[in-house]
Amino acid sequence: MNSDFLATGTAEQLGTIIDYCDQKFPEVDGMAVIFGTPGLTTLFDVYDLLSAKMRVAGKPIYPILPSGLTAQEEMASFVARGNVFFSDEVVFGNALARVYHTPAPGPAEVVLPAVDTVKIRAIMESHGDGYLPPSAIQGLMDACGIPRAGEAVVTSVEEAVKAATGLGYPVVMKVVGPVHKSDVGGVVLNVSGEADVTREFTRMIRIPDTTAVLIQPMLSGIELFVGAKREPKFGHLILCGLGGIFIEVLKDVSAGLSPVAPEEALSMIRRLKSYRIIQGVRGQKGVNEQLFADVICRLSALLVNAPEIIELDFNPLLGSETRVVAVDARINILHAQS
Repeated sequence: MNSDFLATGTAEQLGTIIDYCDQKFPEVDGMAVIFGTPGLTTLFDVYDLLSAKMRVAGKPIYPILPSGLTAQEEMASFVARGNVFFSDEVVFGNALARVYHTPAPGPAEVVLPAVDTVKIRAIMESHGDGYLPPSAIQGLMDACGIPRAGEAVVTSVEEAVKAATGLGYPVVMKVVGPVHKSDVGGVVLNVSGEADVTREFTRMIRIPDTTAVLIQPMLSGIELFVGAKREPKFGHLILCGLGGIFIEVLKDVSAGLSPVAPEEALSMIRRLKSYRIIQGVRGQKGVNEQLFADVICRLSALLVNAPEIIELDFNPLLGSETRVVAVDARINILHAQS
């Protein structure tokens, strides 16, 4: 409903209108009070009344005060009392829309999946600051129950051929060491034979900063992403979205503050603009959302037990109707400074 009163209206009349909306109209949930002035006279009494009503009214009052120039003194006095206001209706409308579309707070007590805390702490305490080696990352994922692709880290051609044969062709080969593997030609897909493994290993091991080569079976599915970043004063922020190159191109991610409950994890997934792809489109089968959400929750459990983690990426995860498997990961840690 809308209520107007003339520009000649007094503070007393404004107070009567607010009281009626507050006490006489049960269909009114809140009041947006728009009050401006041409600046011909000061109107401290109106701003004083509005400040007082905001403290005693049973319904919320949202002041919209557009007269930033003509009522500077009155507005300064209004703010000095600890009040806030909106500069115009558009700002107020945008704020309401943001609140309306903001997910409800998560539960006060978050029940996380059971993880091997002893193993997590042993790994964290046995490594110094910086990016963890693949063996440590594998250990953390196993301790948390996060599914991962079978893999082997090799440092010679002979080891590479043996590992690829054991994992089964075709395989994926990735350099260990450089942070951005794709940028340096450090990722090769569909390597399908001994000769190809030999050739690619010989090339990749010469890439600067490479210490080894990671070999994994070639898997298929929709590429997904789950990551985390430690924010000062807030803790760990968990992110999810489509993975691979899509995270850089689409920049479509959802975020939640750890610990993340299962319901919030599902909400993060369903808030993505690319959610239709995760559901499955044009005959392509989608991703099992419960399994995707479970990875997010297990990551949250890892972060609770390993606060030293400052940055983490599981990218990509490969998702299908029956599984969500981590294919590549990096974890950066920083122990507390003494």
